[in-house]
Amino acid sequence: MVELDQFKVDLAALAKPLVEVRDSLNLAGKSERIAELEKYLEEPDFWNDTARSTKIMQELKNLKDTVEEFHELEEKKEEIQILIDMGYEENDASVIPEIEESLTALRDKLEELRLSTLLSGEYDRDGAILTLHAGAGGTESCDWAGMLYRMYTRWAERKGFSIEVLDYLDGEEAGIKSVTVQINGLNAFGYLKSERGVHRLVRISPFNAAGKRQTSFVSCDVMPDIEEDIDIDINPDDLRVDTYRSSGAGGQHINKTSSAIRITHIPTGIVVQCQNERSQHMNKDKAMQMLKAKLLLLKQQENAEKISDIRGDVKEIGWGNQIRSYVMQPYTMVKDHRTNEESGNVASVLDGNLDNFISAYLKYIQLGKE
Repeated sequence: MVELDQFKVDLAALAKPLVEVRDSLNLAGKSERIAELEKYLEEPDFWNDTARSTKIMQELKNLKDTVEEFHELEEKKEEIQILIDMGYEENDASVIPEIEESLTALRDKLEELRLSTLLSGEYDRDGAILTLHAGAGGTESCDWAGMLYRMYTRWAERKGFSIEVLDYLDGEEAGIKSVTVQINGLNAFGYLKSERGVHRLVRISPFNAAGKRQTSFVSCDVMPDIEEDIDIDINPDDLRVDTYRSSGAGGQHINKTSSAIRITHIPTGIVVQCQNERSQHMNKDKAMQMLKAKLLLLKQQENAEKISDIRGDVKEIGWGNQIRSYVMQPYTMVKDHRTNEESGNVASVLDGNLDNFISAYLKYIQLGKE
């Protein structure tokens, strides 16, 4: 059957990428490290130091998960080969849908594992806190911020990540003026750090009666959600703490009490805010955690000129500073201006299909071009 012939070719084409991923993962090295860590578990006083034992157990789990994921890929490839052979031997067309589905799943999982091999930053495995700010342009920019919020939500859902809204401010007429979300999942920050910058939209505005083409800008800031307590000194005199009433979708206390918190770190201009937790105290704790994470990244940043990347200002939210353009008229194209990665399917990208852009960016920084 023609379909089986094509499946055989497609499966063979995955052999080389599988080898490349295996080499990148350094499975032999990981197996040695697993054996080394398991010896620690045999020590009689292993659990006496909770912090150390927790760290070791987490590393051990991550290593075992990675090795197991790759072996599952190899097993899946063998299963597909068996199905193809069965189809040939029995001339059975009923196996075609199952083979097609299995091949798609294998490709997707292989690409996901390949992407993870490009993550080497200290906080890449952590969750992410993503903030969107509408630029100048009123309703049009707020609508664009709402579109991007949906895009990242859809991307996270496809990855199986959970999303928690920390701060939300509606646009005056439509869309979102600003939103901060916590995205929980392995490697969320490693993937989403590629999105930090200004995003530009070109389209015929639905809010313009004359039907003119409109350009809008939204800034995206991303930082890691570092769970452990961050050891960094902050002078209380350097902080301005403001309270305000929560807005947007939320619990029964929304708009009734000034429980939302905004903290400004005066020396750097860093601003963080949180309104999601049930009390002002909890919102302040979360905001301080976010501030410490930003200050830690700032402290580690050797090049002072890149301070805006960490502060989230991402320069001016306007012309000449965009990292990516989304053009809907007069033609359709999404282009990343750092990597030159392109897609002609704007609708698909805005529906959360971002992995090609994320992959291109991770390769880009691996080559030391940033």
